[in-house]
Amino acid sequence: MANPANRQELNEYLRRSPQDIRLYFGELSGILERFSLDVALAYVFARTELAHNMALYCGIVKIHHAHSGMARTAIDATHLTRELFPEKFESVFGRPLPNEVVTHLRGAEGTRDRVMHGKSTPDSAKREAIAHVIDYACRFNDVVYPIAGFRPFGNLRGFHGRGKSLPKNSTRWILKGMGFKLS
Repeated sequence: MANPANRQELNEYLRRSPQDIRLYFGELSGILERFSLDVALAYVFARTELAHNMALYCGIVKIHHAHSGMARTAIDATHLTRELFPEKFESVFGRPLPNEVVTHLRGAEGTRDRVMHGKSTPDSAKREAIAHVIDYACRFNDVVYPIAGFRPFGNLRGFHGRGKSLPKNSTRWILKGMGFKLS
């Protein structure tokens, strides 16, 4: 994605993205119209962190048939940093998150950090960072869907299907093996 020249181009870029992405970032159009780009940037990163947590949770429950309550506890107890997420992704999904996907988010994170830490940041950099997050969300969904059958940046209703979950005791061992801490 080239750097959108203004908010309207950024909004148009969002409108051209897949329906899952448009719905997932449903408030972004309104935010772009009514609030500063700082607010829009914070919003897309908050939604990205939610998608990361939900990807891990849904992956643990669907792929590994873990008890959903214990999976939720493990995810909630994990302080998911930028450095830790790729490691957890690989342990849950059995393969690393491709660098060409991660690159889209890494570029946006620098801008996000500047804004969140009160540094002077041009609007062009903020628009570009938001576009990169949209690109990342599309590519992240494209990686997860073939492995697990759900799109973390999307509607997750019914993600588990009719599969039967393992008992709590077995789930505990699975989660420990993946490096998650349980309280």
